[in-house]
Amino acid sequence: MTMANIIIVEDEADIRELLELSLGKAGYAVRACASGEEGIAQARLSLPDLMLLDLMLPGVNGLEVCRQIRAMPGAEFPVIMVTARGSESDIVAGLEMGADDYIVKPFSLPVLLARVKKALSRQGRGIEVPTQGIVIDDRRHEVMLDGEKLELTSSEFSTLKFLASHPGWVYTRSQIVKAVHGENYPVTDRSVDVMILSLRRKLGSKGKSIETVRGVGYRFEE
Repeated sequence: MTMANIIIVEDEADIRELLELSLGKAGYAVRACASGEEGIAQARLSLPDLMLLDLMLPGVNGLEVCRQIRAMPGAEFPVIMVTARGSESDIVAGLEMGADDYIVKPFSLPVLLARVKKALSRQGRGIEVPTQGIVIDDRRHEVMLDGEKLELTSSEFSTLKFLASHPGWVYTRSQIVKAVHGENYPVTDRSVDVMILSLRRKLGSKGKSIETVRGVGYRFEE
C-alpha cells in the first residue's frame, strides 16, 4: 500500500521538526516547509494527501495559503490548521477558507496523529478496476494504467471517474456534462463525443471499457 504524502507548513523549526519526525515514524511520507510560499510551491509540484498548515506564517499567511490551495485543480485533500490562534473567530475563518479541521497549539501529539489518520481515512483512495489495470486516484487527480500515469485533461479525468464509479449504468451526454461541469454548462453533444474519443485513445486497448449505447449515451463496462 502506498504511504500517504503529507505537507507540513510551519515556520517554528522545533515544531516543524517534531511533526516531521513523528509523522515519518508513523509511516507517512513528509515534506516540511517553513513558509506559506514554499507550501504552495510544494503542493503545485505534487498534490499531497493531506496538509498540516500553521495560520501565523511570515509573508503569505495560512488563510491565504488555504485559499490558493483550494483554487488549484484537483486540490481536494484535507487541510488541517495547526495554530496558536484558537479563538472562535479564527476557527470559523479557517474553516470558511476551506480547512477541514483545526488544532490549537499546544497540542497533544497522539491526538494530532489520530486526527491526521481520521482525515486520511475519510478521503477515498480512489477507484481501482483490476480487470482493466486502471487506478483512479481522486486525491492526486491521477489515473494510472498498468502502472503508468496517463496525462488527462480535467474533463477527461472527471468523466472517467464518474463513469467508472457506476459500472454498467448508462448516462446521456447531458448527464455526463452535468456530473462533470454542473448545471447549465454550455457544451454540445459533439464536444462530449470528441472528449470521449480522446479519453478512449489515451486508454489505448482499455478504451473499449467506455461503451457507446446508441441513441442514449455512454457507460463503463461491468
